[in-house]
Amino acid sequence: MSAPEYGVLRRITPTTSVLLENNPSSMTLEGTNSWVLRGPGAAGSVVVDPGHEDIEHLTRLAETGAVELIVLTHHHPDHAEGAPWFAERVGAPVRAFDEKLCIGGKSLVDGEVIEAGGVRLSVLHTPGHTGDSICLVSDGQILTGDTILGRGTTVLHDLGDYLRSLRKLIGLPDGTVGLPGHGPELPDLAATAREYLAHREERLDQVRSALETLGADATPRQVVEVVYADVDKALWAPAEWSVRAQLDYLRSEDGE
Repeated sequence: MSAPEYGVLRRITPTTSVLLENNPSSMTLEGTNSWVLRGPGAAGSVVVDPGHEDIEHLTRLAETGAVELIVLTHHHPDHAEGAPWFAERVGAPVRAFDEKLCIGGKSLVDGEVIEAGGVRLSVLHTPGHTGDSICLVSDGQILTGDTILGRGTTVLHDLGDYLRSLRKLIGLPDGTVGLPGHGPELPDLAATAREYLAHREERLDQVRSALETLGADATPRQVVEVVYADVDKALWAPAEWSVRAQLDYLRSEDGE
């Protein structure tokens, strides 16, 4: 399951296609996946995560057809920055968990079912990467934003929240296809969530071990240099964010 070419709409399922934005980086992998969902015979679509204010990408996204609704999985610019421009271009409202991102529509609620573009999307609040992160479940598939990526692991804001979110995702039916915000689709999201949870627990044990050597007051950077010693140093900066979340989690466990 490889990523599509830039600017080429690729169909994944009968109702779902993806347009890859040309904004690759260490944080976005090949780029941002903008998802287009349209049920049989529907006049308009649901677009999830239009991406940066990249006019070339947004124009191509608009050219995929009429848009009934725009949904954002979270507030980061590589997912949400282009939403105001795109909303004005296609004349559709924007909805997100954070009401500040909404344009012409209400904020999303955990457990809400959206019916638009001929599809039904169930909103699942999955904080951890950000406080406003959501996933969207629809007909054997789930759009995960940055909660779970197509490869590698995501940067964390709050580890406690993230572990709880992973446990929610583990409860999905086996074979639920994961459609991430970056990277290729995943054939079994629940299995990937189990792998993520095991990885996070392993990293926590490594951080605990590093603290025994470095001392309880070690900085995130010091911990990264020990725990991620075998990882490309170009990835140490995002790793530092995750370690900070891990340290906050461990120190809260200890009642500090």
